[in-house]
Amino acid sequence: MPLSEQEQRLLDEMERHLMRNDADVVSAPSDGRTLSYRNIVYGTVLVLVGLGGLLVGVALPLIVVGVIGFIVMLGGVILAVTPTRGTLRVPVEPVSRPSAPPAGASFIDRMNDRWDKRQGER
Repeated sequence: MPLSEQEQRLLDEMERHLMRNDADVVSAPSDGRTLSYRNIVYGTVLVLVGLGGLLVGVALPLIVVGVIGFIVMLGGVILAVTPTRGTLRVPVEPVSRPSAPPAGASFIDRMNDRWDKRQGER
């Protein structure tokens, strides 16, 4: 069922708000870990094989086969969702340390200075 006009406007407004206020979260550089399609496929195959073993173990009085099937299923899920270390590295610019506020400044003043500097970077 498609969204109504009002719902679509609300969704667009929420997306704009998220992109504007949480841009650092959306554009945060990743640490090079990504999901591998190959691992997802292998994990899915392992889950299906484990499910078959689990069903055979339950249908026949072979508890060991059912337990092994469950372990294979668990291994398949872990393999599918484990991110791999990518070979592509994104160079990270060194962060320059801002000058410290005066020693006598209150906590609120220091936080306000940090907020102002952060807003100036965008």
